[in-house]
Amino acid sequence: MTKLILVPGLLCTKQLFEKQISALKYDYEIEVANTLGVNTILEMAQEIISKQNSNFVICGLSMGGYVAQMVAHLAPEKIIGMGLFSTSGRADTPEKKQQREALIELSKLGKFKGVTPRLLPSLLSAEALKNEALVQDVMDMAAQVGQTNFTLQQEAIIGRPDFRPFASTAKMPVEILVGALDQLTPPALAEELHSLFQDSHLTVLSGIGHLSSMEAPDDVTNTIKKLISRL
Repeated sequence: MTKLILVPGLLCTKQLFEKQISALKYDYEIEVANTLGVNTILEMAQEIISKQNSNFVICGLSMGGYVAQMVAHLAPEKIIGMGLFSTSGRADTPEKKQQREALIELSKLGKFKGVTPRLLPSLLSAEALKNEALVQDVMDMAAQVGQTNFTLQQEAIIGRPDFRPFASTAKMPVEILVGALDQLTPPALAEELHSLFQDSHLTVLSGIGHLSSMEAPDDVTNTIKKLISRL
């Protein structure tokens, strides 16, 4: 049975992939990677690699996509396929680093619950923001991750390398997916990744924002299936 590792993004838990897990759990051996307790993408990736004794497919969303790319760079022999959802190959710009550092400082002032509502318009499309249950799920994930891990994850994202030089040497099949309305990692960044990998497909979802696995669960599930069918 194919092993599938799913890597959540910033402020996200396994709930990010709840619909995909429910749809795929009988066909694949699924594991959700830990992204808590460390403050580098490298450490997150090393933990994944250290736990695996066989080859696997890895799919990550946003920060999870950075982790997936790091895993593929460190242990290409273990990765038989990779899904990169709502993510980028680039390192943060100085401006983005400053924005993240400001959010970290705000969260430390006892205003952590105020961070998530502030981020919501960049996480979900305007249409998805009308879905109270979906918004509550996003809020619940953030509360579960908590301020300490929010800081660690932001530090990890700030310190990540530019993965684009690694992409051109990667030989595994890659599925790249992005929402057309994604403000955090716009389609242009997905198109750039698609141009760098030797064997990649690109899907752009009309009307969808950053948290694509929650806004368009069936599309993301089908993309994972397509990736595994290419192995």
